[in-house]
Amino acid sequence: MRIGFVGAGKVGFTLGRYFTEHHMDVSGYYSRNSSTARQASEFTHTRYYETLEDITASSDALFLTVPDGAIEEVWNSLKRYSLTGKLICHCSGAMSSAVFSGISQMGAFGYSIHPLFAISSKQNSYKEISKAYFTIEGDGKYLGFWESFFGKLGNPVRVIRAEDKVLYHGAAVFVSNLVTGLYEMGVSLLMSCGFDRESGEAALAPLFVNNARGVAKNGTAAALTGPVERADALTVTKHLDALSEEEREVYLRISAKLLEIARRKNPERDYGELSQILERNGK
Repeated sequence: MRIGFVGAGKVGFTLGRYFTEHHMDVSGYYSRNSSTARQASEFTHTRYYETLEDITASSDALFLTVPDGAIEEVWNSLKRYSLTGKLICHCSGAMSSAVFSGISQMGAFGYSIHPLFAISSKQNSYKEISKAYFTIEGDGKYLGFWESFFGKLGNPVRVIRAEDKVLYHGAAVFVSNLVTGLYEMGVSLLMSCGFDRESGEAALAPLFVNNARGVAKNGTAAALTGPVERADALTVTKHLDALSEEEREVYLRISAKLLEIARRKNPERDYGELSQILERNGK
């Protein structure tokens, strides 16, 4: 299976190098930005293609590693060429393979293949993606092939339904992007206590990293600490009194979720008073 990449951003660089490092057959890269496509081909020791038609003809599968908003546009361009038997894939977390309209009439097969991983570096992310889950959605004919493909690379794989893609992506946003917002709120609170931004971010980093490591290794219940887990109603009340309206709303909503985890972790502990405080302040 010769795999070509249309688009040469971080995802294209990372997957291409990851595949070639594991001796998968990568044909090369095409991009409207010829410079980045050349760089990607050099980085992966594959070929640079000057036209979309050429890489399509040379590949059995195409990964459209372009921004979500460009996937449909690239697909419409691909329709001009012979696609019989080809596997067309995109890497969007939120979009399904339904974006490949009319693909069955073209004799091709569409898939959305998404790594649950923050690809932050063109040059280095391929070194870290080996533990990432890959989710696959698309035509049933080659689902087994893709499961086996990523299984051979050593990645855990899950097949999901097209109608679940948005919720699935929402889950990723909760534990990745939204956590960044919570971190920023914490930094802002420290700045209110006299820290500058640099020292505030540095001070919270060990707490953040160790907690994230604990959650990832042991799960949410085992990793949970703090006043909600302890049923420390007095400390929670003091927090609520000290926070701004916006901060209180976030604190209350997340603490309600923490209360669910705490009750699962400590079924014998009495959380009644704390529950009443959260409910009363949340109204």
